[in-house]
Amino acid sequence: MKRFCLSLAFCLFPFFASAAAGPEVVPLWPHGAPGTPPGVTEQEVYVAATPERNYSQLSRVHNPSVTVYLPPKEIATGAAVIICPGGAHRFLAIDHEGYDVGRWLARTGVAGFVLKYRLARTEGFPYTVDLSVGDALRAIRLVRSQAAEWGIDPKRVGIMGFSAGGEVAALAAARNDAASPDASDPVDRVSSRPDFQILVYPGGLLVDALKVPKDDPPAFLTCAYDDSVSNVLLPRLYLKFHEAGVLAELHIYAHGGHGFGMRDSQLPVGAWTVRVQDWMANLGLLSKR
Repeated sequence: MKRFCLSLAFCLFPFFASAAAGPEVVPLWPHGAPGTPPGVTEQEVYVAATPERNYSQLSRVHNPSVTVYLPPKEIATGAAVIICPGGAHRFLAIDHEGYDVGRWLARTGVAGFVLKYRLARTEGFPYTVDLSVGDALRAIRLVRSQAAEWGIDPKRVGIMGFSAGGEVAALAAARNDAASPDASDPVDRVSSRPDFQILVYPGGLLVDALKVPKDDPPAFLTCAYDDSVSNVLLPRLYLKFHEAGVLAELHIYAHGGHGFGMRDSQLPVGAWTVRVQDWMANLGLLSKR
């Protein structure tokens, strides 16, 4: 059961979830995450959406984890996606860019893993974007290492990111590293390279920070024209993929602003999830094996 909220807008969530309470929550490092100062006992802080701010916020992440959304076995395709919510590296928009995405993927036969990564702008802690990227790479490895348990094809593990989470996802895809067969940690014995990447209105760090390698995985890119954060960035990012010879698909909708995520919308941008499914199907990711 979830803990009692301290107010209508503010509550603390337990780190572990039981089967009765909801989806499984799996820590990336069960014995403590490297890079988190020793002795930290502060819990994650969840702030619910309000009429004035139509998105929830999760912050103060010190023990990164994935929340698991598995599809019913009868529709499971074997594909999996690690989901990186945005939030300007200060918080995670954990519902409409996280849990709601995981539920949608599971309904389409794809396993969704919502990543709670450490945030570079966590006040009082020495976290960086590089550490966030490291959490994403660890999540890819964790999912691939437990592929048999979760009914996943280890060659169909991708990553998706929104806004700041899009930066984390793209950087993780570009900076992945190979397996270490002799590693003492079994998770490190598999590759951290995602098989595909889905970048939804990613943030502006990528223009200068992202160097696209020729072996970068296929990319799906989308945003809205009236998004002042991503509307110019995304075409430039698409060209980076094109110049590197990386297969990429770009969709820019006329309206939708920044942060549309999984919100209900009567605008064409509301169909971005359909375009993602089409793209994944075209890559052969949704056909059962």
